[in-house]
Amino acid sequence: MGLAINVYCDESCHLENDRQKAMVLGAVWCPEDRRREIAERIREIKVRHKLEAGFEAKWTKVGAAKLAFYRDLVDFFFDDDDLHFRGLVVPNKDSLDHEKHSQDHDTWYYKMYFTLLKVCLDPHKTYKIYIDIKDTRGAEKVEKLHDVLCMNAYDFSRKVIQDVKRVRSHEVEQMQITDLLVGALSYLHRGLKDSAAKLELIDRIRRRSRYSLLKNTLYAESKFNLLVWQAS
Repeated sequence: MGLAINVYCDESCHLENDRQKAMVLGAVWCPEDRRREIAERIREIKVRHKLEAGFEAKWTKVGAAKLAFYRDLVDFFFDDDDLHFRGLVVPNKDSLDHEKHSQDHDTWYYKMYFTLLKVCLDPHKTYKIYIDIKDTRGAEKVEKLHDVLCMNAYDFSRKVIQDVKRVRSHEVEQMQITDLLVGALSYLHRGLKDSAAKLELIDRIRRRSRYSLLKNTLYAESKFNLLVWQAS
């Protein structure tokens, strides 16, 4: 098989009854052989801003005091040619009609994860997918996700999608970038405006990506790819 790729996935407001309108799934990926170097560069950015190397960068921590750090983290993502992002936004979960499509919320959730990742997958490469799942059914959901991804990609022997596993986001620098980008999309699509720092960071992402963050990008966009999914 070809180049080995690591994919780091996160999600926001994915539960059925969490009273949040918009759901976001996201994935950052990079070549496995650059994983360590990228992580070291991110830790260097933290130290440069007088943060501990082990500081966990998260969207929920974005504020005026650390805005310069988060701007540099966003710029690092856009400046590194080996880092890529794909986001899937469901603007309004209230519009879902699972009964009409003979499915439950979990089934739809796995379909959305495949819809997120199918653009990232190349049958001539191999993938290890790392996911930060925040609810108590994490292990069960990861195994189910691996099954669904392989089945939909006709990868029955798991030669392409070799592994799907949970990780702790505070231990994985790339996952922290996923959290940041997913959080920004979630904040924007939920119409929140209570933090000037977060709005400024969203504008930074908008300017660096050259996209509005409200509409689909081109399907073949490889750096910052976005699908705003609509129920049929």
